[in-house]
Amino acid sequence: MTAAKGFPAFPPQRAGARFATSWWGRAWLKALEDTSLDHTLLAKGRAYAKTGQLGPITVSEGRIAAVASAEYSAVVHISPLPDWDRFLEQVAAKAGHLAALLDGDMPYDLVELLPGVGDLEPDCDCPDWGHPCKHAAALCYQASWLLDRDPFLLMLMRGMDKDDLLAALQQAAAPSGTPVEEAYAHGVPPLPRLSPAELPAAEPLEVEPAPGVEPAAMRVLAADAALRARELLTSGAAAVLTEFHDRVRLAAVHDLDIGLPAAVQSWRYGGASALDTLTTAWTPPKQAVARAAWQLPGFEAARNRWTLGEVQLRYGKDGRWYPFVAADGDWHPAGPAESDPAAALAVARGAD
Repeated sequence: MTAAKGFPAFPPQRAGARFATSWWGRAWLKALEDTSLDHTLLAKGRAYAKTGQLGPITVSEGRIAAVASAEYSAVVHISPLPDWDRFLEQVAAKAGHLAALLDGDMPYDLVELLPGVGDLEPDCDCPDWGHPCKHAAALCYQASWLLDRDPFLLMLMRGMDKDDLLAALQQAAAPSGTPVEEAYAHGVPPLPRLSPAELPAAEPLEVEPAPGVEPAAMRVLAADAALRARELLTSGAAAVLTEFHDRVRLAAVHDLDIGLPAAVQSWRYGGASALDTLTTAWTPPKQAVARAAWQLPGFEAARNRWTLGEVQLRYGKDGRWYPFVAADGDWHPAGPAESDPAAALAVARGAD
């Protein structure tokens, strides 16, 4: 049986009520707005969503639906996620992902779950030929409120309910592969430690244009491989990065645009630790909480985040404090981490 969830109708809202306060809710609305052929109808849909005339919303696999004005059936069809196996691997690869989802937060590196242009198909039996009409648009705007509260609903819309997802993750976590003892029995020798002066400068890669080959991309990848190899030979170790970490690292190091400016800036300020502090909330140790309560009076605390007005401090798992400032309805990194919350606060206030 297809999973479905029902939600009561939203009552009339005040004129200034906002839609989508979460980053994934805003991305949902961007997909709607990029799909729209008439921004005047979108404005009508936003206004209609606040009137209380849209009925209860039903969310099921591949669609959301509601009755509008007690007579029209508004439906929005959502394309299924094309590669659930890949998505499940991403969630299973990092323990904090599932914890964040269960806590009502969505890590940035699960961005592929979000619909893009062409993934939303509005439909309504009203006489309006708009794409979408104001009823279907209003349904999407109200759905952003639901997504703010529960990111698992986005997975349901994309084709998998919460119970199936948790069962698949449990199966993915089952032990598999080569035993550690067998892998280490091969006796791979350690790499030699070299000083930077002993390493030759990397030569730029020359690539001739050819079908299916992008020379600029190949040059970036070659330069990055040389940089990583250099780090490995001089330090004797290299961090193990997730696909998302490495994508952001590449963008930060080589000045690439991947559409995630806050993530890229976080990496530039503090690497993987800063990026994790941007994307994932967690519960810090009691000592850190007590220290923050003493040094940050008046701040509102929520897990590892302390907020006062337009500034926010986040305590990272590396034991440092990361400054953030509010801009465009979201939090953005304001500078490098500090070991002392008061110093991080000064950075945040200086950037505010």
